[in-house]
Formats: sequence, structure tokens, C-alpha cells
Amino acid sequence: MSDIAHFFTPIDINFITDVASLKELQFGNVFTIHSAPDNFPELDGIDIAIIGVAEDRNAENNLGCSLAPDSVRTFLYKLYGGGYTARVADLGNINAGHSTDDTYFALKSTVDFLVRKNIIPVIIGGSQDLTYAQFLGYKDLEQTINIAAIDSAFDLGNPDEDITNNSYLGKIILHQPNYLFNYSNIGYQTYLVDQSSLQMMNKLYFDVYRLGQVRDKIEEAEPIIRQADMLTFDITAIKHSDAPANPNASPNGFYAEEACQIMRYAGMN
Repeated sequence: MSDIAHFFTPIDINFITDVASLKELQFGNVFTIHSAPDNFPELDGIDIAIIGVAEDRNAENNLGCSLAPDSVRTFLYKLYGGGYTARVADLGNINAGHSTDDTYFALKSTVDFLVRKNIIPVIIGGSQDLTYAQFLGYKDLEQTINIAAIDSAFDLGNPDEDITNNSYLGKIILHQPNYLFNYSNIGYQTYLVDQSSLQMMNKLYFDVYRLGQVRDKIEEAEPIIRQADMLTFDITAIKHSDAPANPNASPNGFYAEEACQIMRYAGMN
């Protein structure tokens, strides 16, 4: 059994979807799924690992997002793949630990383990502060990394505050030892970002792209994403009309089709 298996709880696939109604090539039948305590997926030969993280204690105005992983799976398992050969395993859920630090440790350890095996981790949160734990997963790999974020704001926060979904980036920037080489924001909205934060981004030579700038030539997001080692996507980047369940959504943002195109670029790279 894998060294990370003890971090995960299996998926109740019968609760998530009607297994009997799934067609042969729908993802629910194609993925290797951790659906029972004794059948954690064998990771040899796996290209992509899906990780649910049921954690929302550091979410501001978004409690309940810990339930998102299984909600996403309800729809994901019914989809069909394109002409792809990638082999995917759904590892199940990392449940909230005794403290958020425990949850972060489990996610950090999982990311480290998977990246060392050349398996791409796809994390379904949970709140966006989990990006910090994802970043920590690269700590012992002895390399600097590039982060790309699709987000309507920078989430810098105050250095003196505890980490939240609105301050995780500040914790990443200040982390010592520092192994962040570059940060790129795709889709920030000017009226949601204070000028001092924008000036700091420029001073650090980070790459930031306004929503209107990206939407005008969305294909230019591809080379930005291509150079990233990890990517984080805040659903708040999608406009309210296309993500109405998000309590933090804005009237402006990416359309769902644009978000899918951006994520396609991520998948290609």
C-alpha cells in the first residue's frame, strides 16, 4: 500500500452517482477510484491523481466549501474524455485534521510524494488557503517553482494575520527558505485590488494580467500557464452568472467557456 494511503478516506461512489447508469467510457468507469478501505489505487503507471480536501476552517465567507470535492465528482464522473491517454486515479478525500496544520501536512506530504513519482496532483478544495499547503509540497524537492493563479484578487493579506483563503499568497511570498521563483496572476479585477498590492507585484517583478486584458486575447494565457509548476484556480474568478453558488462571486469575471479554455491550456502543459 502507498505511503500516503493513510491520509485518505475512500469515496462512497454509490452516494455520488448512480453507478449502474454509468456508460463504459464515462469517467466514473474509467478512473481508478479509491472506493473502499482496502483498495487504495496502485500508483505505478498513473499520470494524474485527483485529491479531494474537505477543509474550510480558514475560509472567509465560504464555509461549506469542504463539501465541494464530492459535489464536483457528482458531475465529473458523468463526463467523457477526449482523445487522451492519461491514466487517472481518484485517491479519495483528505478529511479535515485535528487542526488546519494537520490538514496542510497531509496535503503537503501527498503533493511531495506524487511529484517525486511524476504524477500530476489535481486538488479539489476546500478553501484556497490549501494552495499554501500545495506550495509546501515542493519544499524538499530542491528546486524553485513558478505559480500561476487564476484569481480576481491577489490574496496577499496582512503578514500579522493567520492564514486564510484571502491571505495565502502573502504567506507563500514570506516563506523561508524562499523557493518561489515567479508568480503570475491571470484575471485580476482592478477595483478588487489596492494600488499598494499592485505596486508590490511590480516591485517583485511578478506578472499580473487584468481580466479585460486576458479576455481580449485569451490565447495569450497559454504561455503564462506553460511556465508554471503549479496552478491555483479561485472560482471567484468566474462571474456570478456562471457560478451562482459562490457567495464571493462578482458580476464580472470569466465566462464558464473562458475558464474551461484556460484550464485546457493547463491540461496541455
